[in-house]
Amino acid sequence: MSTFTKIRLRIRRQAAKDAPVTWETFEIPFREKLNVISALMEIRKDPRTVDGKPTKPPAWEAACLEEVCGSCTMNVNGMIRQACTALIEDVGQPNGDVFEVTLEPMTKFPLVRDLIVDRSKMFENLKKIKGWVPIDGSYDLGMAPPQDDQIRQMRYALSRCMTCGCCQEACPQVNDKSEFVGPAAVAQALLFNLHPIGKTMENERLEYLSSEEGITGCGNAQNCVKVCPKGVPLTQAIAQINRDTTMYRLKKWVGLV
Repeated sequence: MSTFTKIRLRIRRQAAKDAPVTWETFEIPFREKLNVISALMEIRKDPRTVDGKPTKPPAWEAACLEEVCGSCTMNVNGMIRQACTALIEDVGQPNGDVFEVTLEPMTKFPLVRDLIVDRSKMFENLKKIKGWVPIDGSYDLGMAPPQDDQIRQMRYALSRCMTCGCCQEACPQVNDKSEFVGPAAVAQALLFNLHPIGKTMENERLEYLSSEEGITGCGNAQNCVKVCPKGVPLTQAIAQINRDTTMYRLKKWVGLV
């Protein structure tokens, strides 16, 4: 039987990007196996601070609640992660009979309100690396060419990216002073370069990733792979793209591209 009776959530509040920052603390009864999203839902039922003051319910994003959509990314006790899989027992700081949890929005994206940020930049980055497979119609093209099993497994691992933004938040090279496109886009470029048809646009992707926004902006901190909730092999993808862009530049220099 748990000795904890309460969950105390300290939430960073901000009505808009340029609005003043405030902090509000809420308390709800402790329940086992409660995740952060469920705790926020409990607060929404009767949004009152710990001292009984009525307030507006905190704003956050969530959709699938099973770590697939990537929309509920936030900083939980200083660690970037998905709120839907953040169980209070795992992420909370014990303090007597209370679990304490601090919630903050991501810092690498424009704030919308409270815990909601605008991740549009990540989707714009996918356009930059041409993250798609070109087709000239929807007719049957027949059986796809056979592919080495190691490449197939790598493609599957890379395809698990849900554009949640965890890697961007953890990467020290993604900031206002850097043009680095970030680890997610680099990995997705490799995904489509490994596709039999997507490979037809490989040189265009490598040309972009050879620019100032590309692979040279990576400082190899390897924070990205540590926080990725889906285990995407980001550092492996970065290393491969680094080799591929080097070969591309050499071929371009000698006139083979």
